[in-house]
Amino acid sequence: FSRIQFTPDLMPADVTGTNLIIKEEGNNVFQFEPGPVFSNIVLADEINRATPRTQSALLECMEESQITVDGVTYALPTPFFVVATQNPIETSGTFPLPEAQMDRFIIKLSIGYPSKKEELDILLRNENNIQPNQLSQVITCDDIVTLSEEVNKVYCSEPIREYIVNITEATRNADFIKLGVSPRGSIAMYKMAKAYAFIKGRDYVLPDDIKALAPYVFSHRIMLTSKGKSAVSDNVHR
Repeated sequence: FSRIQFTPDLMPADVTGTNLIIKEEGNNVFQFEPGPVFSNIVLADEINRATPRTQSALLECMEESQITVDGVTYALPTPFFVVATQNPIETSGTFPLPEAQMDRFIIKLSIGYPSKKEELDILLRNENNIQPNQLSQVITCDDIVTLSEEVNKVYCSEPIREYIVNITEATRNADFIKLGVSPRGSIAMYKMAKAYAFIKGRDYVLPDDIKALAPYVFSHRIMLTSKGKSAVSDNVHR
């Protein structure tokens, strides 16, 4: 696990790594110093505080699980995935995420406020002052890889695959949507539906799985037109 605090002065090399010049047998040679992306889980904290150039350093990582520095490609560890946070309200000193960057996130969630019971539990945990070294490991990297292989075996019928494609096509043809869901979004839904069914203890995907996941898989991949934004605003105010 690694955590990257995204700030306006963060550079792409601070994320991916860079080549350092070292002395070896009297000669200057380049040695690659891996960046914090060389982890199984990467937390990009407040990702929208970095410039689009730095945000884009994650594109190759998230899509291909590798990075290329000075023409040399390095594989990232397995499993590998990125979790990013951003403050949805504060805009001062932030940069919008490019559409290509957003498209690489499988899902987008709003955490919101905790319930009353959850907040009481938070206060209790804070009082007990639980430290990270007191936590015990519950799963290994090998376990995650094995579970991923089991998820791939979950059955998704042709009508449900067609259901996914019909939804994505509808987003591309709606007159209030400027940018619809990309093929990458269809693939993300296909994978998420299998994972969701597996978590529910099934070896097959249901249409209800697609309905449950659609707001989280598709919402950040859609750009509304002015007409669409006005319609959403009217509904919110009602």
